[in-house]
Amino acid sequence: MRSPDPNISLKDLVTFLARALVDKPDEVHVTEIAGEQTVVLELRVAREDLGKVIGKQGRTVKAMRSILSAASAKLRKRAELEILE
Repeated sequence: MRSPDPNISLKDLVTFLARALVDKPDEVHVTEIAGEQTVVLELRVAREDLGKVIGKQGRTVKAMRSILSAASAKLRKRAELEILE
């Protein structure tokens, strides 16, 4: 797996992280809804991969949200990650 580009978008970052975690990377879809100061990223994965993205007690998704928060701080925006079924 290649490392991400330093100028990667938030959508591409979430896609990269999610595809690295799941068994069916082709079924990873990220939708970006941009507001003035907030970006909402909606993540959809295959139903059987949902547990891998969430992790035990939500640890994996919490880590993804922390990475996303750090990356969005550089853009002076607030980013939220929502996982949809």
